[in-house]
Amino acid sequence: MGQIVPDAVERYLASLNTLSDPMLQEIERDGTRKNLPIVDAEVGGLLRVLATAVSAKRILEIGTAIGYSGVWLAGALPATGMLLTIEADASRAKLARANFARAGLTDRTTVIVGDAARTLAKVAGPFDLIFQDGDKVQYLSMLDRLVDLLRPGGLLVTDNVLWDGEVVPGFKETLKRRPSDTHAIAEYNRRLSQHPALMSVIVPMRDGLAISVRRSL
Repeated sequence: MGQIVPDAVERYLASLNTLSDPMLQEIERDGTRKNLPIVDAEVGGLLRVLATAVSAKRILEIGTAIGYSGVWLAGALPATGMLLTIEADASRAKLARANFARAGLTDRTTVIVGDAARTLAKVAGPFDLIFQDGDKVQYLSMLDRLVDLLRPGGLLVTDNVLWDGEVVPGFKETLKRRPSDTHAIAEYNRRLSQHPALMSVIVPMRDGLAISVRRSL
């Protein structure tokens, strides 16, 4: 049974997801086979819905991996839109570029290789949607910068905020995640809920998604 959502419920939700396509399914299988960190197809579908809902033209992603979530996001962009995505691992970034090309999204995607915390200082906003799925220890230190880069009414979506339930004290008898990561995510969630520029909610979907909207100035 899943720790956040029971397996039977997850299978039911997966059966209703009609947004995926054979190309996305192939990228997902490749990532799963190589044990790479990629989002679930239902999370991908939610990302595309959210990007569409805010009529996103500029999207920022922290943590490209092999480009799977990026394909979901960039697929919602108009022809003149742009996804800027940052990946620390050069080999994964190379795979991501290949997957963006396979999806016909090369002209709408830019992959930057480097440490996201340093790269963000050079990035110019505003963005309509930001997807945070990078180094968990850096979540909190990046938060204010990401808020600054977000337009009023724009969305900050953060993955893994329930961390297999380990952010909830006493929920699991056996802990498998690094304590430093768990502590960092718990602190991030607390700050997110209290941030004066954001209105946030956590959705218990897969490993937990926080969806935050930047308040009007």
